[in-house]
Amino acid sequence: MAKRDYYEVLGVARNVSEQDLKSAYRRMAKEYHPDRNAGDKDAERRFKEVNEAYEALKDPQKRAAYDQFGHAAFEGGMGGRGPHGFGPDFASSMSDIFDDLFGEFMGGRRGGGGAGQRTRSGRERGADLRYNLDITLADAYAGKTAEIIVPSSVSCETCSGTGAKAGSKPKVCATCGGHGKVRASQGFFTIERTCPACQGRGEMIDDPCSACHGSGRVTRERKLSVNIPAGVEDGTRIRLAGEGEAGLRGGPAGDLYIFLSIATHAFFQRDGADVFCKVPISMTTAALGGQIEVPTLEGATTRVKVPEGTESGKQFRLKGKGMPVLRSKVMGDMYIQVDVETPKNLTRRQRELLEEFEKESHRETSPESAGFFSRVKDFFEGKSG
Repeated sequence: MAKRDYYEVLGVARNVSEQDLKSAYRRMAKEYHPDRNAGDKDAERRFKEVNEAYEALKDPQKRAAYDQFGHAAFEGGMGGRGPHGFGPDFASSMSDIFDDLFGEFMGGRRGGGGAGQRTRSGRERGADLRYNLDITLADAYAGKTAEIIVPSSVSCETCSGTGAKAGSKPKVCATCGGHGKVRASQGFFTIERTCPACQGRGEMIDDPCSACHGSGRVTRERKLSVNIPAGVEDGTRIRLAGEGEAGLRGGPAGDLYIFLSIATHAFFQRDGADVFCKVPISMTTAALGGQIEVPTLEGATTRVKVPEGTESGKQFRLKGKGMPVLRSKVMGDMYIQVDVETPKNLTRRQRELLEEFEKESHRETSPESAGFFSRVKDFFEGKSG
């Protein structure tokens, strides 16, 4: 199958400016990116096609060659390349393009990179760490400072993170001159790749540190303080910048992410900033009215007035007695739901009193049940008639 014209792939004219070419590439690369088109084989094919076209046209020399010779400029005599004329070393250099264009879109890589990525100095960044922290609803209500112990890699004190034995120091890599990258010219291309001698670090260690074996880091347990603000919800993530694993040979440390899990409470259920509490009350309190004491998130109790004739399931709102809204002065509400309890294990006297009450009952004392059974009677009498 013949290749499509690169200008056609990017949807631009042959005299397009470099800025407009870049804008067209950004737009189409985001449109067909695999993260937005999971499982779509056609989108994956278009994404590769768009990247190939832009890689050929973004460089003025490559573009001039393509304008003159077309696809033949990148085919034949280029030993060791793939089906598109680009070998694996060339493909690896595409990572800089993705970091530039998709840094924010693909999870914040632009801001410093994930584990294993190198800084401009060639030093490898440490891994990010995750710590699961269990807290109570009371902790989430009031906020707290938690002390945690995290096992992780830290900078080696013996060699100060250099990886070299005391009294010695790393030497500049003779292959790349300390740049961490080497270049090779092949035809129209100048290919830049990671230095194979120093693995991109720009330095070589002849006499490694005995404590860290040349890595520049060792494993230790660290005690850290985590500030948990009031109003956090289950699953909240707290980032501690630079508290992850130390980088190799003095590289920057990764980050530590604290994931909060709020334990189930004995009395309260949370819904955002509001909390709900189910409180059982006696049949006599529901019928005659009265006051009940209910717990609050503050650790105290408060009184709730129950009106005469309260039915099971009735809710009472306590304004401002709920959870705080994160990083604000707004407070949610508490809802007390009463559950009328049916008397059990009656004494003989209690049973006599209830039977006497039942004889004295009429439609006004139980209007719902009396009305229901009256309607049932009328319904069946109407059917039979």
